[in-house]
Order: sequence, then C-alpha cells, then structure tokens
Amino acid sequence: MISHVHIGTSNLLVAVEFYDAVLNPLNIWRKFVDEENGWAGWKSEVAERPLFLVGRPFNGAQSSAGNGAMVALLSPSRRTVDLCHEIALRAGATDEGKPGLRPNYHSDYYGAYFRDLDDNKICICCHEAE
Repeated sequence: MISHVHIGTSNLLVAVEFYDAVLNPLNIWRKFVDEENGWAGWKSEVAERPLFLVGRPFNGAQSSAGNGAMVALLSPSRRTVDLCHEIALRAGATDEGKPGLRPNYHSDYYGAYFRDLDDNKICICCHEAE
C-alpha cells in the first residue's frame, strides 16, 4: 500500500548516521545515500518497498517537521521497541513517549515515540502480544 515515506533533514550525513543506528535493530538497512541530490533511503531485508527516505526538501527550503505528521515503524518485538527508543535518545533524539503499552489503541499495542535530530516525530511500535 505504501511506496515510501520521506522526511526532511537539514544535515544529511548526520541523519544517515542517526537512522543507521536506530533502524538496524528493526532489520531495516540503508539502500543508498545520494549526497549530490541530498537524500538517503532504507529498506527491510525482505522487500524492496516501502522505502524510508530522509533528505533535503525538494523545494530547496529549510527542513521543518510537519505539525501532526508522524512516521510509525513496525517492530518485531517489544524489546526491539525499547532498544530503538534507547538508541535514538542516546543519539540525540528527544523523548515524545516512553516505551509502553497503549491500550487505548488496542490491547497489544506497544510503542515508543521520539523526535529525531530534525524534529520529525517517529514512532516504533509492535502490535504483537508479549
């Protein structure tokens, strides 16, 4: 259903380092970095799509986070949600919601939220029972 998600960054190489660390526990690997065009992409090890893309805004303006926009990345386990959140915070992200159950979404929803180095809101979540 989804081809790709693109979020903006003001510093591509810093964003690449950040997302390499955060996405690795999710088995999401960097597919490419294109410094000339100012973007990079990651994919799961089992499929070519969807892609998670980070790059300079296409209009050339300064990157800014969308108000109300969030990207949620699927985790295979609650432990991995915890790990990704911890890695993100150690790498300079801002906490937007500690890992935990969110029964108001559904009984097994376990998620964690952070703002990346460019203030984009990211969720790491697992929908599976413990």
